Amino acid sequence: MSRVRVASFSVSVDGFGAGARQDINNPLGVRGPEMFSWFFQTEVWNKMHGQSGGGRGVDNEMALRRFENVGAWILGRNMFGPVRGPWPDESWKGWWGEEPPYHVPVFVLTHHARAPLAMKGGTTFQFVTDGIEAALKQAKEAAQGKDVRIGGGVSTIRQYLATGFIDEMHLALSPVLLGEGELLFAGIDLRQLGYAVARTVAGENATHVVIQKS
Repeated sequence: MSRVRVASFSVSVDGFGAGARQDINNPLGVRGPEMFSWFFQTEVWNKMHGQSGGGRGVDNEMALRRFENVGAWILGRNMFGPVRGPWPDESWKGWWGEEPPYHVPVFVLTHHARAPLAMKGGTTFQFVTDGIEAALKQAKEAAQGKDVRIGGGVSTIRQYLATGFIDEMHLALSPVLLGEGELLFAGIDLRQLGYAVARTVAGENATHVVIQKS
């Protein structure tokens, strides 16, 4: 059965899911990449970038699961790029070059319409202007029974959490204190929304926490 899930989303010990002051030079916010150190050291990461080596332990195993049975993605506009307001043109095609790592339809939440963008490797970005429910409906249809992955960023995950649409979250708790940025759970009562911790696994460089809706 199709699920809506978050996978391998890195969070600092003090609860931030992104650093402050995101821009074209800091797509994850200032110091944001520190939260992903666990992922950068895995074999999965190296293979994604055409390199060999990398760890094959627990962190790598958890990272591998992020790709399993995913039929469509949903991203917030900030995850797609640093452009704000109306699109000045269609020159920005994402952070990932000509072949993004998704290889399935990706639905980008935005207030400003834009034509679909087909990329190499099977990724097509669809820009959705009528809200999170519309994006989820389209993503489920495109996924054809597979899972819909909510890729981020923090604001997008918070919106889907607050409405109870997310079935499962895999969070990678990184041993980093950011001090500032975007808090993932501020003002959200996960227990009241029906969520509970289903599994905790200690990795080499992060602690992996799986939260599920009961």
